[in-house]
Amino acid sequence: MAFEKEHLDLVLVPSGLLIMFAYHLFLLYRYLNAPHTTVIGFENNDKRAWVERIMQADTRDVGIALNVISSNTSAATFLASVSLTLSSIIGTWIGSSPNNVFQSELIYGDTRPSTIAIKYICLLTCFLLAFSCFVQSARCFVHANYLISTPNSDIPVKNVEMVVIRAGEFWSLGLRAIYFAIDLLLWFLGPIPMFVCSVVMVSLLYHLDCNSNPLHRHRPLGSRPVKRVGEQMTPPAMLIQGRVA
Repeated sequence: MAFEKEHLDLVLVPSGLLIMFAYHLFLLYRYLNAPHTTVIGFENNDKRAWVERIMQADTRDVGIALNVISSNTSAATFLASVSLTLSSIIGTWIGSSPNNVFQSELIYGDTRPSTIAIKYICLLTCFLLAFSCFVQSARCFVHANYLISTPNSDIPVKNVEMVVIRAGEFWSLGLRAIYFAIDLLLWFLGPIPMFVCSVVMVSLLYHLDCNSNPLHRHRPLGSRPVKRVGEQMTPPAMLIQGRVA
């Protein structure tokens, strides 16, 4: 049987997706076992130090921290809205479009209606997954906002660190879902652009996700008086701090 252009989708599309999945499994392995070699782990180290400083900061500094959390919440909410809007557009297009645009002879690949439907479903799934991850990221940032702004709080710093880092992880998952959506979007132009996009994207992501810089050793806080959020320092504590400084 002669090789036809429809058979390219059976070879190049699974190969492109396999490259993407294999890279992200490799990234997940490095993040879990050697987080300092990834940009995500490098950023988490700074986030832990930031949370530790904020939980012992003055009230005026807490306001700056809440602005930072609010900015991240707004960004996650915006991307969630974009993902949901694109999902709605794709769903509307599936229900009303005859799909003649992507059945052109200029597209070298499988252009049957059943294949077009599979492309739409895969793309819709990626955007819905991105929407879910960004919503969860915003939820974690809102939770961190409550923990940081609680007056006279005795909440352990580890709990706040966990919430902030989890919000960042959901943010990263949402971005990865969008990367997959971009890859699948090029599948509408044929399996060859999709495969090329997979190779190029993995090369770029490897360059962006790997970290070769050593982790910054933040100054320990053992010599500084511990103060809960919203509390005022007593005169003896201020005197001790002045002598230590």
